[in-house]
Amino acid sequence: MLNNRMYYLSSVRFFSKSSDHRVWGRYCVRAMEQSNYSVYADFILLGLFSNVRFPWVLFALILLVFVTSVASNMVMIILIHIDSRLHTPMYFLLSQLSLMDILYISTIVPKMLVDQVMSQRAISFAGCTAQHFLYLTLAGAEFFLLGLMSYDRYVAICNPLHYPVLMSRKICWLIVVAAWLGGSIDGFLLTPVTMQFPFCASREINHFFCEVPALLKLSCTDTSAYETAMYVCCIMMLLIPFSVISGSYTRILITVYRMSEAEGRRKAVATCSSHMVVVSLFYGAAMYTYVLPHSYHTPEQDKAVSAFYTILTPMLNPLIYSLRNKDVTGALQKVVGRCVSSGKVTTF
Repeated sequence: MLNNRMYYLSSVRFFSKSSDHRVWGRYCVRAMEQSNYSVYADFILLGLFSNVRFPWVLFALILLVFVTSVASNMVMIILIHIDSRLHTPMYFLLSQLSLMDILYISTIVPKMLVDQVMSQRAISFAGCTAQHFLYLTLAGAEFFLLGLMSYDRYVAICNPLHYPVLMSRKICWLIVVAAWLGGSIDGFLLTPVTMQFPFCASREINHFFCEVPALLKLSCTDTSAYETAMYVCCIMMLLIPFSVISGSYTRILITVYRMSEAEGRRKAVATCSSHMVVVSLFYGAAMYTYVLPHSYHTPEQDKAVSAFYTILTPMLNPLIYSLRNKDVTGALQKVVGRCVSSGKVTTF
């Protein structure tokens, strides 16, 4: 962009000496069009379906995952809201996680599915900016929330007598606000910087959404300093919460191992291990994309890994964290029973 403007200004002297004002006029129009194109032109998302042998099979699979994810997370939010037994700090935080997952997957998947149906791949500059901001904000908020949720489990198992004080309603709201604020800061800091780079190369993004590494490959300027700063930021956002989670669950497992009841020990280990699997996959996929040097992975691998933590993880979270819980299944059975009984009464 800056080079185009410098070249444009330096050419004024040459054309001002020319007697052919038509050439000068055509040059001005062409230069301004190229300048505007490099900033405001649409991007082309190559997507997940371009190199797939059976794209409609993948389309159906992603649609099924999307519907399942939104439905299961919506069910979680409704159950936690209407059932008084689920009005606890843990389920309050889980309802926020479900809300993040719904917004997170809805930022990316609907656009991708509609583009496949309509046979179009374009996304406007404003649309790409909005998607980029929402993705960073929601992903960052979920990273922070998962880390803070491990603190809740640590207090509940290792310090049960102090749990009402250490996880009061005020503390729960502070945790939620901190998670959303941390994600918003990430979005507000990185989005303007990423989108201000001149994209004077190809407008084709070899990805299915506007992710930072894929966008930076289109820039015609040196982005190494920004990539270094973003690397440090990702280290803080990923490794610090993951270290907190690992430390919390390590302490939990040590406490559980010292329990005298075998049944309680088995349930706690099963719960902690399933949680750690989901957290490890979510954080591991993000670390692969943002922390591992680009020379160690290809664009196709990037898309596969991104599809995992943007499409599959929002579906796994309610299944692992909540719907396997007896309190949640009991609340679900209670609500279904009410609906069935009310339907019978209405029919009668």
